[in-house]
Amino acid sequence: MRILLWHVHGSWTSAFIRGAHDYVLPLVPGRGPDGRGRAATFDWPAAAREVPYDRLRDEPVDVVVYQRPHEIDLAREWLGRDVPGVYVEHNTPAGDVPRTRHHLAGQSGITLVHVTHFNELYWDNGRARTRVIEHGVPDPGHLYTGELPRAGVVVNEPVRRARVAGTDLLPRFAERVPLDVFGMKVDGLPYGTYEDLPQHVMHGELARRRVYLHPYRWTSLGLALIEAMTLGMPVVALAATEAIEAVPPETGVLSTKVHVLAAALHDFVADPGRAGQAGKAARTVALARYGLDRFLADWDRLLEEV
Repeated sequence: MRILLWHVHGSWTSAFIRGAHDYVLPLVPGRGPDGRGRAATFDWPAAAREVPYDRLRDEPVDVVVYQRPHEIDLAREWLGRDVPGVYVEHNTPAGDVPRTRHHLAGQSGITLVHVTHFNELYWDNGRARTRVIEHGVPDPGHLYTGELPRAGVVVNEPVRRARVAGTDLLPRFAERVPLDVFGMKVDGLPYGTYEDLPQHVMHGELARRRVYLHPYRWTSLGLALIEAMTLGMPVVALAATEAIEAVPPETGVLSTKVHVLAAALHDFVADPGRAGQAGKAARTVALARYGLDRFLADWDRLLEEV
């Protein structure tokens, strides 16, 4: 099957394009948001090809995977024909939750795919057909050493997204343990910062930290959280959105109480043995629920239906 999709979310795309299909990624001059092509910081297979947007009419595309509303019109214009498609909603609803109406709620021709059950529950999906296909991640291996008595955090644009990402909470956590923040536009934060590392490099560096901190208030389910678990890291996270399903008690600590989470970070940093045990449990749980084979099989079933 030949699938057209845009490079919007690098980590999700990195998993999706590892199936048994051909993947066409639009490319525009300057690699802008509507045509980034292949990612520079991910190791993607050759089956993921970037194709200039003005040559897409020559591509025998079978199905389109939309991730933003305007892509529906872009696909029709660039392909010059109507092609079956599905829409992936990566985000939690914004605004007047839980009454936020999805922009596809008024139609039933395009299946609306949510990446978490929380999202499917909280969006007003109207009459759209919905499906939940939970995240899947390629297994980076059990890289955890925990040799550094510090907490690792992964967040993109932590200043702009302060309330959403919980960046405003970091000073309270930093009072108990040193923090290292990985991601895009993290330079300038008053912690250890690692700006936009290639994924495999980030995984290796993150796994040297004793514990993973997930301070997000409002997100579907950060793929970095699942990746940290597969690395073998124990997790401390806000008990918000889908995290309450993804992080069972044996893998770390969940709470809405910041002082409880700060104490948990301190305890993991102070007890490498306990941290290692929780990390092993986290890896087992993540591989069982968010393994790549399950993810790709779920997508194959839906794409065949479409």
